[in-house]
Amino acid sequence: MSSTDSAEHDGSVDADSAGRLIADRWPAGIVASTRQLRDGGLDDRLITFGVRAGVLERIRRGAYTRSEQWRSLSPWERDDYRIDAHAAGAQSPATYSHTSAARLHGFAVWNAGPVVHVVSRDNSGSSHGSDTVTHRAPASPDEPVGVRTRDGRHVLATSPARTVIDCARFLAPEAAAVIGDSALNAGLTIGELTSTLESAEFARGRARAARLLGMLDGRAESAGETRTRLMLGGLGIERPEAQYCIETAHGLFRADYAWPRLRVILEFDGRGKYFDYRPTPEALILERRREAALIEQGWTVIRITWADLDRPEVVAARLGAAFARAA
Repeated sequence: MSSTDSAEHDGSVDADSAGRLIADRWPAGIVASTRQLRDGGLDDRLITFGVRAGVLERIRRGAYTRSEQWRSLSPWERDDYRIDAHAAGAQSPATYSHTSAARLHGFAVWNAGPVVHVVSRDNSGSSHGSDTVTHRAPASPDEPVGVRTRDGRHVLATSPARTVIDCARFLAPEAAAVIGDSALNAGLTIGELTSTLESAEFARGRARAARLLGMLDGRAESAGETRTRLMLGGLGIERPEAQYCIETAHGLFRADYAWPRLRVILEFDGRGKYFDYRPTPEALILERRREAALIEQGWTVIRITWADLDRPEVVAARLGAAFARAA
């Protein structure tokens, strides 16, 4: 038994010294399996002590992270790393699907929750646990594809097209449209999605998925822009131009949504809540200059946030007032 193990056993190791030891011997990455920790020289007794002392976070059976690192992550980053934890703790390889596959393919995901989704042909294997949903895999010509997790683990996931269709079959339309728009923006085509839907022997959700395909627009560049478009459609407002480009004295301004005839622009401003994009101060200054130039040209610029997406009547009133002034 090492001196550190002996000290921990007799209670002389405190949380600070255990934390330093764990940090020194932590493998590369945010998430580590029990085997990785053992290989790094951390035995089960010290791992257990680390969890009890609040130094380690046990994400699921057989998968850990350092508590300090875990607390520094955003909720959506943690949801990504839960896939790493599943892969690290699973007794046999899994094929990830639905929103988990969407995350692995780099698609925008909104309101999906922390649960990990996998597919299985016999509903058995490595996927049991309260943090996992196992889906019966229907016959499909699509083979799983190799992808990497946040920590760089090699895993399998349903194909990009199959992932979008699975999400369209089971998720609420708004959440599914966010993933579908993002997939189209990344290069997937409606033709590929339609082909996947028609060729697979899905037991349920075919009509629902077909309806969703008619709602998608690959010009949306974020979950907020997708939700804004769907909200406008639900309000019955005149369909705007997406990603409308306008020349200004300070360069090109690309509006999320615009009504050129009325010279009204609607911008979704969602920085910082669901994504990690942080514009530089210089970029923000230039953006505001371009917006000021637009106003001088007679445009009305309305900005909305995540909170406004849950208050469509407020957005409708602001747009209505802008349309009335323009008319």
